[in-house]
Amino acid sequence: MAKILIIAEHNGAALNSSTAKCVACAAQMDGAEIDIAVFGASVAKIASDAASISGVSRVLTVERAENHPAIAAILAPQIVALAKNYSHLFGPSTTFGKDLMPRVAALLGVNQVSDIMSVEGDYRFKRPIYAGNAIVSVEAPADSIVVATVRTASYQAAEVGNSAPVESTTVDFEIPTHTRFVELKAAASDRPDLQSATKVVSGGRALGSEENFELIFKLADKLGAAVGSSRAAVDAGYVPPETQVGQTGQIIAPDLYIAVGISGAIQHITGIKDAGTIVAINKDEEAPIFEIADIGLVGDLFALVPELTDAL
Repeated sequence: MAKILIIAEHNGAALNSSTAKCVACAAQMDGAEIDIAVFGASVAKIASDAASISGVSRVLTVERAENHPAIAAILAPQIVALAKNYSHLFGPSTTFGKDLMPRVAALLGVNQVSDIMSVEGDYRFKRPIYAGNAIVSVEAPADSIVVATVRTASYQAAEVGNSAPVESTTVDFEIPTHTRFVELKAAASDRPDLQSATKVVSGGRALGSEENFELIFKLADKLGAAVGSSRAAVDAGYVPPETQVGQTGQIIAPDLYIAVGISGAIQHITGIKDAGTIVAINKDEEAPIFEIADIGLVGDLFALVPELTDAL
């Protein structure tokens, strides 16, 4: 029977939905025992939220000042100290998990399984390769611990309603001196978080300037949506990198995704394949984005987007 430890992602105040999606993945294993580890300085509220996720057997808290904010170099050795009691260690395939889990795998001397999108057995998983153009089955050795990241876009968050016990624990480890926290710089926004938003409006290079991107912001505000972008728009300086959607940005699965002036390069398509409904607005009727769009509008975005915004 698989005994799985999921590393909770949080910002110090709230649990990220990626944690519940990791639980949904782990629950695909028959008879799996699922624990969640919460690292931080003061995590009582976060641990309580984690304990409410259906399917969780236990929540372990490791509270110490060094654990906030979360730094991979500091969390990884603590996770390794807990690993001896588990057959699997799961983290989300988000910026947090992609930074943390490879360090854990390296310290344990095992290969990481990345971007699990479905479970075929305790040691056999499916994951995308070649920017999502192919899906492969990979099998990890059964005689060593499995360290993996979960492709959160492939899972719905596990339901809540549980009341798993919360246990405080300590681990002995040497605090790394080669890495230290200096400062956190993050863009402040009243809009929904791109990673967890149910509606996203994205703009591409066709918008032509940072000023013209205001069309995307206005439409997103009317919909209560997050704002995304293509890599080309980021490279052109229209919007900051944290808005980028795609293989080298964020992989998301909103209920509604509106792509404005985005041609649909395969790297961008990789980031939105699991979206519920995809709407494309582009003047080029041959644009690749229309091949995957559920609804397509061919025309001048500078006329169509304001008209759509006014109609909402």
